Amino acid sequence: MQRNKRLQFLIEVAIFSAIGFVLDQISIKLWFQGGSISLTMVPIVLMAFRWGLGGGLLTGLILGILQTFAGAYIIHPVQGFLDYIAAFVVIGAAALLRPMVLRGADSGDKVRMVTGIVIGTVIGGLLRYIMHVLSGVVFFGAAALDAGDNVWWYSIVYNAGYMIPSIILTAAACALLFSTAPRLLKR
Repeated sequence: MQRNKRLQFLIEVAIFSAIGFVLDQISIKLWFQGGSISLTMVPIVLMAFRWGLGGGLLTGLILGILQTFAGAYIIHPVQGFLDYIAAFVVIGAAALLRPMVLRGADSGDKVRMVTGIVIGTVIGGLLRYIMHVLSGVVFFGAAALDAGDNVWWYSIVYNAGYMIPSIILTAAACALLFSTAPRLLKR
């Protein structure tokens, strides 16, 4: 029984990582330097609520690795790590609200369930946003300095342009998905 659960977990991680990769390919590209609005966080959040922290973190890790090998824009190993690995791993932190989501689903309290989904998604999305801001400050700050802007402000605004819509879109999609099909929370 334990072996079957582990196999199911690994299969789902692989499938949802691949779905996240595909969703990232069909995104709205906003900036020439990178950043796009997409639903790529949805599979990571789904795994975080379905399997917990381990499921979310591992799905994010594999998705980040897939993106890295599929032609990521990397100018330095640390920037590559922040923008592709760390940024997607931390989305799995949405699982911190998993107990609230499961309690809401088990009791039929959709408000509690959706509130947990939205808060968890926002937490994961904001952590991803922080990784991109740090990367921008450290490695893309030259563009801000050339323009005479504050490097922090430049990175915060630049990354907010695509991350805030992505977080809102992901939270709405996950809330709709789980509220209409709460059985997806069950393994």
